[in-house]
Amino acid sequence: MYLTENPEDRISIVQMNSELQRAQLELISAHCATHELRLRFSTENLARYGRRDVLRKSIETASALSDYYSSIEQQIPAEEAVSAPAAGLNENHTLQAIECVSSYLREQRERYLPLAAPLSKQHQARMCPYFSAALLYQVKVVERHGARIPNPPFYAEAKALGFVSLPDIPHMNSLTFLDVLVFNEGLMERSLFHALVHAVQSQVLGLERYTELFVRSFVNTRYHFLVPLEAHAFFLESKFALPVVEKFSVEDQVRLWAEQNRY
Repeated sequence: MYLTENPEDRISIVQMNSELQRAQLELISAHCATHELRLRFSTENLARYGRRDVLRKSIETASALSDYYSSIEQQIPAEEAVSAPAAGLNENHTLQAIECVSSYLREQRERYLPLAAPLSKQHQARMCPYFSAALLYQVKVVERHGARIPNPPFYAEAKALGFVSLPDIPHMNSLTFLDVLVFNEGLMERSLFHALVHAVQSQVLGLERYTELFVRSFVNTRYHFLVPLEAHAFFLESKFALPVVEKFSVEDQVRLWAEQNRY
């Protein structure tokens, strides 16, 4: 619902949220790049050997962004603030969540498969430096053009347990249901790449392990973009989006992270 009936104001609100979403994606990419830096180098070594000009600019930028978003957070109504999961959350709840998510992914695959089409030759050619020909041939895609996927039924129970920061599926660019990729809007190269990374992860890890890792990490972090499976997808997506990018195998990267227990 809009606070104004002025059509121009409505357009401005839509544009604002579009720009907000774009800023969010860039922030997630920056977070993932920083996470990679954190994994490889200690803060002591960065402080001692890091380029002073780059460090200062990075610290100033991060501080300014923190101040800006904190000022916005202070104006959000208290009842909408993110809360921690209920203290009564136990292993049974986690196991039930894993089963719910796993079943949901299977069910949605079966639901959208009859509507799905093979990846176009053009998109296969664009993605072949990063993904195997077998995967690109196997996956199917659905473009919903604004007919958005609703949140799953189990969200109500999850929110009752205190998880109010669940990913808002109707506003996500894409969803990966095993080998069926569903796009809420049209298919864009960057969102296609991201969806394909998740397809590789689910194939390499297997659905059960993929789901378990995702759910357990979400329980610990409470934000889906901090889950390593999601963070890795955003990190690889940001590498793909660079103006000049070195070709790399997503499957090799996923297997490396799996072997190093980074998921």
